[in-house]
Amino acid sequence: MRIFYIIILGLLFSACAPVQTGSDKEHNSVPTETELAIINLLTVQAEAWNRGDIDAFMQSYWRDEALRFASGGRVVRGWQPTLERYKRRYSDRALMGTLTFSDLEIVHLSEDAAITHGRWSLDRAENPVGGLFTLVMRYRDDNWVIISDTTTLDRSE
Repeated sequence: MRIFYIIILGLLFSACAPVQTGSDKEHNSVPTETELAIINLLTVQAEAWNRGDIDAFMQSYWRDEALRFASGGRVVRGWQPTLERYKRRYSDRALMGTLTFSDLEIVHLSEDAAITHGRWSLDRAENPVGGLFTLVMRYRDDNWVIISDTTTLDRSE
């Protein structure tokens, strides 16, 4: 019965979520509970972003001064400074666009640790952008949270 529940949840998340898993994984494998929880976290995060709600988007991040966010050659430490960075860079809905995560690769390191690799894209009227991300995630207080986020921007060569 547990396997059935996991399969149903996986189908629900994949059918309605702005998150797509990568193609490197075996096609017939069943997502683990950890993978489903992380996919759900990213789905909720993308939905919040696409509503224009950066505060709700940030709920997936570890609310701690040790949070690490690296992008554009700079590192921001702490939950509040990361929130402020997002609000500065994405000050209106046009800049936020529509967020999609794809090509997810989730590596379950232990009962309380995982790494998630993937692609992100912002579909927007002017200057659509995207890139890669690597998230270090920990299971804390009955939830998976992002404790370190390294995000890169695709560059034209």
